[in-house]
Amino acid sequence: MPLSPRTPALSALYRNPLFRSDVHVEAHEQVARELADHILRWKPGAPDAAMFKGELNRLRAYALRYGAEVEVSARPFDNFALVHTSLRGGAEIECDGHRLWVAEGRTAVLAPKERIRLRWSPGNQQMIVRVPHSLLREAMACEEDERIDLVPGFLLPRALEAHWELLAHSMLNLLPPAGDAAAHAKWVDHFERHLALFLLLHQPAEVAPLTATRDHTRLPSETVDAHASRGTRQMDAVIAYIESHLCAPVSLEDLASIARVSCRTLNTLCHRHTGIAPMELLRNARLDAVRTRLLLDPGASITETALAYGFGHLGRFAAYYAARFSERPSDTQKRRD
Repeated sequence: MPLSPRTPALSALYRNPLFRSDVHVEAHEQVARELADHILRWKPGAPDAAMFKGELNRLRAYALRYGAEVEVSARPFDNFALVHTSLRGGAEIECDGHRLWVAEGRTAVLAPKERIRLRWSPGNQQMIVRVPHSLLREAMACEEDERIDLVPGFLLPRALEAHWELLAHSMLNLLPPAGDAAAHAKWVDHFERHLALFLLLHQPAEVAPLTATRDHTRLPSETVDAHASRGTRQMDAVIAYIESHLCAPVSLEDLASIARVSCRTLNTLCHRHTGIAPMELLRNARLDAVRTRLLLDPGASITETALAYGFGHLGRFAAYYAARFSERPSDTQKRRD
């Protein structure tokens, strides 16, 4: 079941509120105490902040909202990573200079080494899971003082969202009532290591080179399964590349290079997995990013935003936007009025 503010399993968090407040200073202090010291800038909208918390043995889970639009700037996290799932609204996250657009229902893994900036739209609500580095080391059977080298920030591929939702539901169902110890400590330890390993193994990585040889001992069904799995990994790599290069020039050859296939093969692969061509996939991702920006900032220049995301021909941009969202960019901005 997709995660949303009304997901029944979230009641495990809602029964343990840390605070509810419309006072700026109180909200800032409470969140800083639980996660990390930060600068919090309040944007338009009435504050209606609340934070809820649940704890297992080493994992901490939070539901957090601010009510108003906010911008958060923080230094690198101290010995932990965060997993953000947008329950409602969208968030723009810049992690060590790498921009992520976390639409409603999407999940991002954050482990900045230099800095992080988050911008939440009004009414945004996030589920945040705090994963300590000690748990990540244990999951990988590393030494206690060994450095964990995590990608600063990445969106969880869509193909893995159902798996993450299953893990999140399991985690929420394991949360004990406030003040009680977690039941079945050994099972909880095992679950926590499994969740940490899931995050570690699904960090973005280069697609393994395709081999020219073929294992003729495989059965036909095994060969089909292997090709399907390889195609999924290739598309995940292409989508991850697109989402990290929304403001940079990207050619069809670039995308084919990421997938380690020819342009013609990539076109076939993309149609098979998404139903559209590779460059249309790129264009749609950029249109989605433009829409997120216009919803976050109603004062943003439509022209400058379109140009920033690679739409050099404004007439075509307007036509593409209207075809995708059934409204003009200016209509999107009016939704915030």
